[in-house]
Amino acid sequence: MGEGDLPRTEAGVLRGHEGAVLAARFNGDGNYCLSCGKDRTIRLWNPHRGIHIKTYKSHGREVRDVHCTSDNSKLISCGGDRQIFYWDVSTGRVIRRFRGHDSEVNAVKFNDYASVVVSAGYDRSVRAWDCRSHSTEPIQIINTFQDSVMSVCLTKTEIIGGSVDGTVRTFDIRIGREISDDLGQPVNCISMSNDGNCILASCLDSTLRLVDSNNDSCLI
Repeated sequence: MGEGDLPRTEAGVLRGHEGAVLAARFNGDGNYCLSCGKDRTIRLWNPHRGIHIKTYKSHGREVRDVHCTSDNSKLISCGGDRQIFYWDVSTGRVIRRFRGHDSEVNAVKFNDYASVVVSAGYDRSVRAWDCRSHSTEPIQIINTFQDSVMSVCLTKTEIIGGSVDGTVRTFDIRIGREISDDLGQPVNCISMSNDGNCILASCLDSTLRLVDSNNDSCLI
């Protein structure tokens, strides 16, 4: 396959979920992947060998997102039951349940140190939770969005959220500053470039928009 070519054939199919799969995520080194869905489960796979390794069950409704720590020891998941579950990967045990969102939770992410989890909800809020504390209360709540927050990204100093209200909002947690970029269309998912300079946003008008995260302008 030449440089820049997109793959055109599937490398494998992972079967096991009963119902729609709502998210699939590789771990940090790409050796494993996680999936979650309507059957209320999270599943751990070796996608390169097509092997199902473990199933995680505790959510009361559909699981909408899942994320793994860089050392592969912990998981975080969220979904329709309004809760965020913090898991031990090897035992499958739920370490803690974070409660506070008023409606379904759409997305979750660990920070680089796996000490904080940030969640995005249908209740128009982004919330941060301390994994090291035994408290189940959020340590920060951001509620300036006007509609459901669908996706969240983290840098060392910023929380970035994409919302159905058409904005990508960046919050500098060091100085408490918010920058809002209005894309004019509901935002379904955002992703950070590897160099941290751009944010790619997928919108409900079937368009991808690339935003310069340094000067808050839409590049394409």
